[in-house]
Amino acid sequence: MMQASASNLAESERAELESVLAALARTPRLAKLLSYLAEKYFAGRTDEITEYNIATEVFGRSKKTFDSSQDSIARVEAFRLRKRLKEYYQTEGKEHELQIALPSGSYVPTFIRRTSSALVTSTPEPQGDEDELEKLSSALGNELESTPDQARISTIEANQAGSQVRSRRSFYRLAAIATLLLLIFGAAWFLWRHRSANPPKAGDSQPHDLTQPTPQNAAQVPLRLLVGYNGSPRIDSAGAYWESDRYVTGEAGWMRPDTPVARTSDRMLFEHWRTGNFSYDIPLAPGPYELHLFFVASQPDDSRPEYFDVALNGQTLLPAFNISSDASGINIADERVFKDIYPDKDGYLHLRFSGQKSTPSLNALEILPGLPHKQQPVRLVMQPTAVTDHEGILWHADTYFQGGVLSDPPRNVSGTPDPSLYAYERYGHFSYSIPVDTRSRYTLVLHFAELYWVPDRSGSIGVGTRKFRVYCNGSTLLDDFDIFKEVGSLHALTKSFHHLRPTAEGKLDLTFDPIVNYATVSAIEVIDESE
Repeated sequence: MMQASASNLAESERAELESVLAALARTPRLAKLLSYLAEKYFAGRTDEITEYNIATEVFGRSKKTFDSSQDSIARVEAFRLRKRLKEYYQTEGKEHELQIALPSGSYVPTFIRRTSSALVTSTPEPQGDEDELEKLSSALGNELESTPDQARISTIEANQAGSQVRSRRSFYRLAAIATLLLLIFGAAWFLWRHRSANPPKAGDSQPHDLTQPTPQNAAQVPLRLLVGYNGSPRIDSAGAYWESDRYVTGEAGWMRPDTPVARTSDRMLFEHWRTGNFSYDIPLAPGPYELHLFFVASQPDDSRPEYFDVALNGQTLLPAFNISSDASGINIADERVFKDIYPDKDGYLHLRFSGQKSTPSLNALEILPGLPHKQQPVRLVMQPTAVTDHEGILWHADTYFQGGVLSDPPRNVSGTPDPSLYAYERYGHFSYSIPVDTRSRYTLVLHFAELYWVPDRSGSIGVGTRKFRVYCNGSTLLDDFDIFKEVGSLHALTKSFHHLRPTAEGKLDLTFDPIVNYATVSAIEVIDESE
């Protein structure tokens, strides 16, 4: 029955794909892109859906010379496809029970039931970087798909329409400029008063004038660099690709000793490193960013602890930093997260690694689009590959763990719009060390389902079959926790905890401690509570 259901679903998804491809017949580039993405999806190879592969395999960019910071073809065409899907399901496809979505920030397609609360028709309008994609999309679309006559007619019509509103715009523009000047003077006065009363703390990255010009060679964000590595882009467990090292001055990079690294599912992040005194000068557009630094220690501490400093735009970010102490041991992945990161006044983000009693080292560097005053949510599924939920949100593959085992095969779970989040579990006696910015408090959401203990005719399985405790940074969150007692088996259950304070090392350390049989968890969510 389950196989028949899965087969019917696959047939429905392929039928919907054919309908959409037929509607895209007049835009063959978009049809080709959707066909490529869908075939990867149906083949279970979503890990191969990356910006690099789309650019080179769909749009014919050179595998040797393609540079995402210079060529936005994949992002632009994905934006156009996302927009076209929205239009399609607002018009001729609005009655379709199954709809295809391309979630913002992802290239992996999803199929959504029309009764779902997260349809393509509810996709938010483009903002920020999406506005730039709108402009690029318009330019690229005109260049590639309009005939000369069509382009000329569109231009004449646009000029006629523009002449009718130009006089009104002049008046509104003058009023807007006057209002803007008043706002600027008011904001400047407020910031002067605010900074006088609240001088910046060491390590804080203070916002500069957001109207400052963007460097001509500004890096494309997200920016992910494998420090010390010089080779082709590599794909992580979430489908994102990491580039070779750049924007750096200092001593050469090296391969690390081939030793296992704990608390990571992406060992490739720690295969290379750069050591010695070195610096990064990364050109960025104005705005807030989120910075992730990845370290691993290969040598044990001795009687003389080893420290180095990390500075950001001339201010101390990590003073007297000791990797093995921060990670609680050698060959353990250590990730530090910093929100509210801004480029300096010259448009560059300056990172300096300098030694005190030891040689600095770094394994990987990641810069993400930032949320003002808030860290991006952390969402993990206890599975070997990433999962996209019914709202189009990406949950990363299992990482940050130590101990325990992943279950297999997947199970069917009820009581949730996202059964895929609960299909697997990590079970045993295990822990997670989730990196967060030290300056916030966090909400933790744990997702459970009883996947193993399912009642049978013997009546020996039921309440009390599994009990365990959950701790966060030493404090008890759950005690004598019995999933079956609360919801039975194969049914989703969430537990939320608020105002959690990270450790001084910027971690939420979660311990799952068995009492009767093994502890278990299926997904973990961490949300910054800052306003």
